[in-house]
Amino acid sequence: MALQWMILTYVVAAEAAVAILLTLPSPKAIKSRIVSLISLALQPSLFIVPFAGFQLLDIYWKNEHRLMCTGEICTAAERDRYEKSIYKAQRNAILCLAACLLYWCIYRVCKYYKEIQNIEEVEKRLKDE
Repeated sequence: MALQWMILTYVVAAEAAVAILLTLPSPKAIKSRIVSLISLALQPSLFIVPFAGFQLLDIYWKNEHRLMCTGEICTAAERDRYEKSIYKAQRNAILCLAACLLYWCIYRVCKYYKEIQNIEEVEKRLKDE
């Protein structure tokens, strides 16, 4: 089970790096190449959205079927283990949401940049006429 969370962690880190790369100011020629390269990679990387959704469903299912340790019967070690599992579930849920949010942000930034390029081309054609 830890492997899937490690994969999701690396994907979120890569998405964060790409988002930073997209938002940094750079020359127009370099920026257009970066955006076109990332746009090509966006469609295959769409797998992250259903993967994160499945992981969220897994977290929900485990939360609903988790043994509660709130009574006086529980030992301190059992209570610590229960709290640790709750914290892990919360961290993993935030990781899933971050993966989806970063993917959406990257998609929108690329789309906005392409729209800006199209508007600039239309403006250039109108000026030439």
